[in-house]
Amino acid sequence: MIISLLDYGAGNVRSVRNAIRKLGFEVRDVTNPDDILQADKLVFPGVGSFGSAMERLHAKGFVEPLIARIKANKPFLGICLGLQTLFEGSEESLGVKGLGVIPGMVGKFDEKRMSVPQIGWNGINIRRKSSLFDGFENQKLYFVHSFRAAMTPENREWVLTTTDYGEEFVSGVQKGNVVAFQFHPEKSGEAGLNLLKNFLSIPELATDSGAELLPVPAGTRLAKRIIACLDVRTNDQGDLVVTKGDQYDVREGGEVRNLGKPVELAGRYYDEGADEVTFLNITAFRDFPLRDQPMIEVLQRTSENVFVPLTIGGGIREYTASDGVHYTSLDVASEYFRSGADKISIGSDAVLAVEEYLKIGTKTGKTSLEQISRVYGNQAVVVSVDPRRVYVTLPDETSHHVIETKFPGPNGERYCWYQCTIKGGREGRDLDVVQLVTVCEKLGAGEILLNCMDKDGTNSGYDLELITMVKEQVTIPVIASSGAGKVEHFSEVFEATNADAALAAGIFHRKEVPIEAVKKHLQEEGIEIR
Repeated sequence: MIISLLDYGAGNVRSVRNAIRKLGFEVRDVTNPDDILQADKLVFPGVGSFGSAMERLHAKGFVEPLIARIKANKPFLGICLGLQTLFEGSEESLGVKGLGVIPGMVGKFDEKRMSVPQIGWNGINIRRKSSLFDGFENQKLYFVHSFRAAMTPENREWVLTTTDYGEEFVSGVQKGNVVAFQFHPEKSGEAGLNLLKNFLSIPELATDSGAELLPVPAGTRLAKRIIACLDVRTNDQGDLVVTKGDQYDVREGGEVRNLGKPVELAGRYYDEGADEVTFLNITAFRDFPLRDQPMIEVLQRTSENVFVPLTIGGGIREYTASDGVHYTSLDVASEYFRSGADKISIGSDAVLAVEEYLKIGTKTGKTSLEQISRVYGNQAVVVSVDPRRVYVTLPDETSHHVIETKFPGPNGERYCWYQCTIKGGREGRDLDVVQLVTVCEKLGAGEILLNCMDKDGTNSGYDLELITMVKEQVTIPVIASSGAGKVEHFSEVFEATNADAALAAGIFHRKEVPIEAVKKHLQEEGIEIR
């Protein structure tokens, strides 16, 4: 049996392809509308924005055969946007018609109640018995989305699972052989691979679609994420290595610290239970042709065996290569997505975009943030912030957002603001963190990776004042970074700031604090984990 993959040209479908192959099945891409109807089993991993997806499906002539296949009850699996397009439409792209297979509109989560997008590991309420759940033990699965389908009397017969995130929403549907999940099985570790295997291997799926929905014993809860970060650069011998800085200095004894090879370390962290893996390319950006960028191969090889989300940062900007070819930031991001990345992280380019926004007072539509989020959705765009403290004696000494700190400056100053930097922290700008994150959210960022130059490499704990300040200013998720040195620092940051995730690097690389120890400690403290 051959599995057909509907790749309409947007986002990371490499991971789905790799997951299918990992499970022992042959996979081929849909190349024309007839392939949709003739496929033994069809997998549709929708990625990006609703309107962009429907536009591409229409352009390729895929809409009518998709509807015909579903009505004929031929095996179909939709993933994420592949579920949402089954509905009549979405608030994300008003006026754009969906496939219309399931009644109802897809709406946005309430930003006043929860961080939006929902990013991370949540559970599912199984509302109907299904052969898809053979071997499933109520594990958490990976979600990343801003829009959700609500359960209504009109679509109730389709509902397979629901999930709670400020409200109960539809996270899985099934009618006969037609299945769709809001979560990403290919990014949900062994639990997700098992669900995918059941869809691929069971000849005729069974579900009690005519029966009453099963009751929900308890609502699901989103887990706090533990993210392993790999700073990747070339050493003096030209080898690509994982390193770690001390206050952003990666050299020790004149040599670049070498803490391992990126693909091998990423595999180790997946085995140890990391919820996500982030690669930050800190090598000075080269003018190689895009296909020769060294991180492309790292992503491709990592995604073959690591089935949790992968983020890539560094060098995602407009440039002209040595061969004279010009690439936009969208071109660069697209290549990373096609190579296995689920999210891209933008640093210095975001600072420059915010400065331009504040100067002219409006969006241009041309920044990397706007371009990438428009095509792939804001859930795919992370802004990496590298701030440092600037102390002042009194708040009126600066026009920037000031806080009163519990940690006075070198001359006893009781106030400080956080200055944004670019070029790996080497250049400070007349821009504070609050200005940066609030504008970035307007421009399309879906998540903030909040570093801290003062805390980097100190093992003294996260900057709780900085994280609290940023969490109060944005509605998108915030990842705490810089300063972790022991397991207690992770519970401290979650309890004191309500950060959505915590990232660490050196302590994981050197095995000073194993990921398993962090997870065990958090569980003992009553903090929700995967």
